[in-house]
Amino acid sequence: MRRLVVTLGTLSLLLVGLSACGDDDGSGNTGAVKVTGEFGQAPKVTYDGELNRSTTETKVLTEGDGAPIADDGTAMVHLYIGNGYTGEKALSSWDQKTPQVVTLSKDTLPALKDAIAGQKTGSRVEVLATPKDAFQNQGNPDLYIGNGDSVVFVVDILSNVLDAPQGTEKTVSKGWPVPVEKDGKVTALKFAPGVKPKKDLKVITLVEGDGPAIEKKDYAVVRYLGQTYDGKKPFDESFSSDTLEARQVGVGGYIKGWDQGLVGVKQGSRVLILVPPKYGYGAKGSGKDIQGDDTLAFVIDVLGVA
Repeated sequence: MRRLVVTLGTLSLLLVGLSACGDDDGSGNTGAVKVTGEFGQAPKVTYDGELNRSTTETKVLTEGDGAPIADDGTAMVHLYIGNGYTGEKALSSWDQKTPQVVTLSKDTLPALKDAIAGQKTGSRVEVLATPKDAFQNQGNPDLYIGNGDSVVFVVDILSNVLDAPQGTEKTVSKGWPVPVEKDGKVTALKFAPGVKPKKDLKVITLVEGDGPAIEKKDYAVVRYLGQTYDGKKPFDESFSSDTLEARQVGVGGYIKGWDQGLVGVKQGSRVLILVPPKYGYGAKGSGKDIQGDDTLAFVIDVLGVA
């Protein structure tokens, strides 16, 4: 699946062999755009003439009632990008059927930051961007956008994304695996000696968040660490990565233990999910680290839900 490029740092690797498609001075305003459709659904974007903007225009088409996204916050969004010069869709996360996770920083495209920073969750925002605010007057050859092209962004802000669990810590019975942390990041799970794993799928809440609960077919943004029961080290984890992604729950994109165990978990929660083989990788296991009779233990932070 093609990854969406949203930061100037990664775009710098793509600026090779670029030639302008449209006007290169951005002077004057021409053309218009009409965006229709409901929040959360793919927008219909109609172009009336060649769009050119000398000043970036931001308009809230649908105002949500959720908390605003901080200037340095992270959001789960659906995103449409259109070329104002050609009137063509350049990219849409709706086509990919997967929202994108955008962390705002000094490197975030200015037009994209305009669409997200300070806007309420649940909002649809339109940005008609100058070539400079869209792609720093350099365009994006992967999207067939030239360095003089004004650009249309339509952004649906689906959810804020937390940095860490946020809620009420729960008292947990002795015997369950315990997350081991270093510098605020989970690095491993510690298992109680002599405690055998359960044969059924088990979800243990360590921190109960106060955000929306995951429903089947919702998208969730999580950090996680997985370790076989009594394993010496994790077989997989994302706590050490700066990259976050949204994935749909309950549709087979995860192992069955996640698809079933995450339903009902609230945003802001940290949970343990103990996954017996029939809810994991079955009798065949997975690679050299997971055998067919291994029970898997996961610690999962649910950071965003939409």
